[in-house]
Amino acid sequence: MVSATVGKATALGAAVLLSLLPVPAQAAPQQPEPDLTALRADLRTALRQGAPGATARVDDHGTIAVAAAGVADRTTLRSIGTADRFRIGSVTKIFSAVVLLQLVDERKIRLDAPVNRYLPGLLPDDRITVRHVLSHRSGLYDYTGDMFAASVSGFEAVRTKVFTLRHLVNRSLRKPRTTAPGGAYRYSNTNFVVAGMLIRKVTGHSLATEYRTRIIEPLELSDTFYLHPSTQLPGRYARGYLTPDTAGAPLVDATRQTASWAQSAGALISTTRDLNTFLSALLGGRLTSAAQLQEMRRWVPAGTGQAYGLGLRRRDLSCGVSVYGHTGAVQGYYTYAFGSKDGRRTLAAFANASNNGRLHTTMLGTLESAFCGKRTKAPRGAAAIERHEDAAPAVPLD
Repeated sequence: MVSATVGKATALGAAVLLSLLPVPAQAAPQQPEPDLTALRADLRTALRQGAPGATARVDDHGTIAVAAAGVADRTTLRSIGTADRFRIGSVTKIFSAVVLLQLVDERKIRLDAPVNRYLPGLLPDDRITVRHVLSHRSGLYDYTGDMFAASVSGFEAVRTKVFTLRHLVNRSLRKPRTTAPGGAYRYSNTNFVVAGMLIRKVTGHSLATEYRTRIIEPLELSDTFYLHPSTQLPGRYARGYLTPDTAGAPLVDATRQTASWAQSAGALISTTRDLNTFLSALLGGRLTSAAQLQEMRRWVPAGTGQAYGLGLRRRDLSCGVSVYGHTGAVQGYYTYAFGSKDGRRTLAAFANASNNGRLHTTMLGTLESAFCGKRTKAPRGAAAIERHEDAAPAVPLD
């Protein structure tokens, strides 16, 4: 069943809903129109691949399009919707980078200064700079790879624990570094734990305070919170489900956790509306100076069709369009949050399941639908499974 309304988003079971507001003629975008039919199909596919629910929202030059499929809660069978809050995982990294770049604008920190200037003795190499940690070129080992080598048992071992940021860094420092400072891109959550330590040391405030006063309150992101170490998501939210390592085993409800293993690398919660508002403001130059936004977009290669700046990922799509944002993988949720270069078109999409490579690839397809429209058709045959790097990496799939 497919239903449509204007200005109100609801979903019934596995039904899909589309809500459209008319676009003023003078605000028509120059890039391909979003393919909303394909976007709804992406969400239906996510359900077939194991997600209880999936949603997407496109903000496009004043137009809002939303789609939702499936349920937010497998017990109550409440329908999922774009108003539901959810854990955004590593999309948190953009928020952390923005705070540090604002501090650069305020001349309280320098991008090319050693981290140890601000956190004396923390790292074993004085050559590791603030820029290196924000661009994943520090060589610091990613402690989460060991922590979640087995997804369910690893998660259950930490879901109620509360770590200090220094403890997480120390877990990384037990292992050899992966590259010399300033070397090739090597994704590591340790980098953004260090970023969180820098924010706290330079400002003298908590991470929650800095996110709130610098980003959340100015942009009126009423559904965005730094949730640590509380385990209870406030208000209306979608429950998150972790796919077990054993094929066919039941999903694990991973909603309630401290997310203390992630913190400044992945502990924020938000909604699709708030994420689009945030990305539009950032890419439109309203959160940092033009100079710092340019620094954020100094790209290094980060895999096929991807590059990484300072807490910001660029993805190059099949139609030749590039989009800017981040993915988020945290137990129970996959998130894609990206925008056009000017921030006038943004997409936020999430599924409430994780540790499922095919599902992750399907959610990647929402970018093609939202930014490439109908001009580019997907190649025939099975799509390659997306190899993602994020807050809670999945066990590699064959």
